[in-house]
Amino acid sequence: MATLTAADLSLDHDFARALDEQDELAPFRSHFALALKRPTDIYFVGNSLGPMPLAARAIVNEELDDWSRLGVAGHMGSRRPWFSYHEQLRAPLARLVGALEHEVVAMNSLTANLHLLMTTFYRPSGKRTKLLLEKGAFPSDTYAVHSHVAARGLDPAAHVIELAPRAGEWTLRDEDIEARIAELGDTLALAMLPGVQYRTGQAFDIARITRAVHAVGARCGWDLAHAAGNLALNLHDSNADFAVWCSYKYMNSGPGAVGGAFIHERNARDTELPRHAGWWGNDPKTRFRMDDRFVATAHADAWSLSNPPILAVAPLIASLAEFDAAGIARLRAKSVLMTALLEFLLRGVSDVEILTPTPSPARGAQLSLLFAKNARARYESLLAAGLACDYREPGIVRLAPAPLFNTFDEVWRAAAIVRGS
Repeated sequence: MATLTAADLSLDHDFARALDEQDELAPFRSHFALALKRPTDIYFVGNSLGPMPLAARAIVNEELDDWSRLGVAGHMGSRRPWFSYHEQLRAPLARLVGALEHEVVAMNSLTANLHLLMTTFYRPSGKRTKLLLEKGAFPSDTYAVHSHVAARGLDPAAHVIELAPRAGEWTLRDEDIEARIAELGDTLALAMLPGVQYRTGQAFDIARITRAVHAVGARCGWDLAHAAGNLALNLHDSNADFAVWCSYKYMNSGPGAVGGAFIHERNARDTELPRHAGWWGNDPKTRFRMDDRFVATAHADAWSLSNPPILAVAPLIASLAEFDAAGIARLRAKSVLMTALLEFLLRGVSDVEILTPTPSPARGAQLSLLFAKNARARYESLLAAGLACDYREPGIVRLAPAPLFNTFDEVWRAAAIVRGS
């Protein structure tokens, strides 16, 4: 895509059409089932559930066919042997999140992975007991953190610290995050923050915040539910201790699909770290000895508990192939331009405040719009007009043009629908 600045943007519909004509990623749209009732409908809700890659159906059917033909022999003899199935995901996952192959694993759901990794990286001791979380975190994160702290015998009301924006503001400032971390100092055990805040769409500087956490001797983990497949991440170089994500949003791998985790290699190589153990985290070289003693493999796989659910993992293979073919750098460049155009077209809309920060490093594909009046009714009117988006209290509508399958024409038309709501 051509490199454009804000001064180059135009309200003209032909400008958006011209961008589509120049878009080298445009063919990828035809690789997805977009669940459109009418040809003019717009799917801007891939931040909640990504559409199905068409190739997913064939891959799932292949696994069903192998199961029917081979039975138990499919563990070693299917076209993608089930025993090592998860290994084929390592390289594309590592490329997508900026990690080394032995730092990533596809497993479980996001919240289950969060509990598993907090077992390792939240180690309250002495006065270092505090766990830092953003105020208004996604409820599952809040539930997980509070229940995990309580399960350690601590009072969440005293030991979970919530980081809130300044009065009258919706988003957090980096300097305020750093100041709070410094203030907590040697009482901080773990900071667990989002790569992208789900309600506001604010993206955080993972490397900068991780440095601040490490400077006070604490651990730093990240929830990348709204960042994986959205931002050009660089997890290894960020030095984060761990990260978790789901894959059914921007990664388009199906409802309730298998999530993933990153464990930095300095931790992944440490087989003495405390963890919950399961058969699949045991060293594969000794797995079938059926020994009583768990021997952790020096790999992110060591946090796995059970063999992967093949029929649930198969769609992720199809999705990751699309990301590999498109390239996250190209996708991110298109996304930056799409979101900039959407913001440009929505400026000055009556009773609508854009909550998501304007600088591209501080946001991904999502724009969060706060409707001051009749928010629910206006949201319903957007749906009726064919704009698939979602609603979050209090009065926030989230629009997420995804570069793999959305177009600049859709950006222009979506803005027109919002202006007319």
